[in-house]
Amino acid sequence: MLVNLTMSDSAFTDLSPRRAMRPTVRTWIKHALFLLLTVFTATVASNIEPFGAISFIPKFDPQNWTEFLLLPIYYVEFIYDSIYLVFTNPALLSYGLKFSFSLLFILTCHEAGHYIACRLYGVDATLPYFIPTPPLIGPAGTLGAFIKILSPLPSRRATFDIGVAGPIAGFVALIPISIIGFLTMKVVPMEEITNTTSLSPFYFSDALFTKLLAYLFGIDFSLPIDANPFYFAAWIGLLVTALNLIPSGQLDGGHAVYAVLGEKIHGWTGKIAFVVMVLLSAIGLYFTVVRGRFFYNFVGSDDARRTS
Repeated sequence: MLVNLTMSDSAFTDLSPRRAMRPTVRTWIKHALFLLLTVFTATVASNIEPFGAISFIPKFDPQNWTEFLLLPIYYVEFIYDSIYLVFTNPALLSYGLKFSFSLLFILTCHEAGHYIACRLYGVDATLPYFIPTPPLIGPAGTLGAFIKILSPLPSRRATFDIGVAGPIAGFVALIPISIIGFLTMKVVPMEEITNTTSLSPFYFSDALFTKLLAYLFGIDFSLPIDANPFYFAAWIGLLVTALNLIPSGQLDGGHAVYAVLGEKIHGWTGKIAFVVMVLLSAIGLYFTVVRGRFFYNFVGSDDARRTS
């Protein structure tokens, strides 16, 4: 995501590209700490449903008001137990690191696209800020990343190029991660599923891109699929890319619309996008809660205790 707090028609100037400021060592250290913390939270979060084997449903199913009020305490206990389990179980740790490194690779390439475009146009911008989140609060242990524009944008073309550079770079980065996911994906034949096999209650809806790869690699999504960290990382990467292309506000799609159509149209597309997202959220809630079948079924692998 690209944050520019001075975005208005008057912000465009006829300045020619100039040399951008270089980040200091202290700046590199600060951003590296955010990155490492995000790796930690993503590693833990990937082992918790819906991506991993650790189930949170029994822990967060209050039966009365007392249990409801104790949810914060239950949450802290659950996170502590999850961290201990992940970092004392080599299989779970390996699974989590594969997920977090893959996801952070996609997010880093996305933000690097913005940053490099800024450098090419002589626009001062921060290094990427990665946003770590506690597991379950941010489902993948992160809310993504962003860079902040620190100087005026020289032209509409610069605004457009800087805005679209991130999604393009991120999408290119997730292609090899997706391919690795499908190459290592294991379909569980129905005859191998026994009464002792525990199926996850979560399903994952696939984009056209992953459906195309599934067709090319001969993966049948109508069958249960073994949990795969590379696939999940690519799935999150696609979601982040899609959300960033929404033509609203400080999102990448908003910058592109602003650069091409101007401030007035940008304001209207933002309002329309908000209404559409509210409607889609209501529809999604219906399919998730009422119908209960919105995602593909995943089962766990024995070596990483992926059953849940």
